[in-house]
Amino acid sequence: MLSLALSTSSCNIAHIFKVTGKYLSFRQVFSIKKIAQHFRANPLNLEKLYIMKLSTVLLSTLLGACAAASSLRSEEQWVYFGTAGGDAKGIYVSKLDSTTGKLSKAKLATEANRPGFLAIHPNDKFLYAVASSIPDHDAKETGGVSAYKINRKTGKLKLINQQPSGGRGPCHVSLDHTGTVALVANYSGGSCSSMGVNEDGSLKKPASSIQHEGSSVNEKRQKGPHAHSANPGPNDKYAFVADLGTDEVVIYKLDNKTAKMTKHGAGIVPPGSGPRHFAFHPNGKWAYTNGEMLMTVTGFNFDSDKGSLTPFQTIGTVPEGIDFTGLSTAEVQVHKSGKFLYVSNRGHDTIAAYSINPKNGKLTFVERENIQGETPRNFGIDTTGNFLLAAGQKSHTIAVFKINLETGELDYTGNKIEVPSPICVKFLDVK
Repeated sequence: MLSLALSTSSCNIAHIFKVTGKYLSFRQVFSIKKIAQHFRANPLNLEKLYIMKLSTVLLSTLLGACAAASSLRSEEQWVYFGTAGGDAKGIYVSKLDSTTGKLSKAKLATEANRPGFLAIHPNDKFLYAVASSIPDHDAKETGGVSAYKINRKTGKLKLINQQPSGGRGPCHVSLDHTGTVALVANYSGGSCSSMGVNEDGSLKKPASSIQHEGSSVNEKRQKGPHAHSANPGPNDKYAFVADLGTDEVVIYKLDNKTAKMTKHGAGIVPPGSGPRHFAFHPNGKWAYTNGEMLMTVTGFNFDSDKGSLTPFQTIGTVPEGIDFTGLSTAEVQVHKSGKFLYVSNRGHDTIAAYSINPKNGKLTFVERENIQGETPRNFGIDTTGNFLLAAGQKSHTIAVFKINLETGELDYTGNKIEVPSPICVKFLDVK
């Protein structure tokens, strides 16, 4: 009896195969790691492979393709930069050497109107960006979302279509893991929207546009709702919208077939925190949001059955006793290993690093690293997990840091390029 062993290296593939009589959709994207987990849970021999109608030739081809993709991943990545303000003309792109951390000079991938936040489709063929306004729509009523086709050889972007965002001042866009739903947060309007995504990458009109209600304790910034980010959950059954104005992470049930959202509940943070962005741990059990105004990060336990968030920790991102005037957090991300979490501190101009307790998700402070620039409104961790790129909005810089995979500490590589007013960083492996 010959058994089948599969590599757990991350490699996205789209394919059709038959398992126990059920076909998986071509649009579903699986990773080799998930496939390996399936086979470990359901050991297969060659006889069972015949039942699945997967030939050894097909499997060899599949593994070979993934090995080739993995080798490419270790060499080069496209890095896209969303921008807003100053002399920025649109979305910029650079090429990252995944071995040295060196960035090429940034070039304009496409002209666009304040494309602040970006999201890349799971199939790596399309990119989405918020827009402060789009043709034939009043910017006082709604902003927009743009869909682009990615040229994997040149990094250039070609506009596919645009749709209204369903509210004023869109500031964040993401896609569910199937790539069939786009989620948008409208900061100025205090609302969120969901819209379907077609096979060709184009966006459908919003299926849901939901106005948030409420306020909180900060009279200057929390008189009303300010939805600041919208993200899918690990199983795509729920969507999570961090609202700075109401001190909530609002939870919605998400229907992938209709792209509609319905209000479900909320995760609560300490009053005056101002939750901004939101990130899940790879295990899907914990989630984190950064408090923009109180310079904090709050951790939640996520119950996937109930769709609930229960806070278990709030920890500061700057030294205790420091004057918060002029300071604010901006981005929060969990490292792909699940071992570390990072938060950017604007005004303090640092990235705060934390280790994550593998038993309970609690954070322990590691260090704060200067970003070698000014106003880190965003940062990104590359596809290998080896580098963190910090975007200095006011310094118009992107600085590259090497991540210590044992401690989570950041070391400046000396590599830095100029990008006008960068406020978002996204990665895509070069092919």
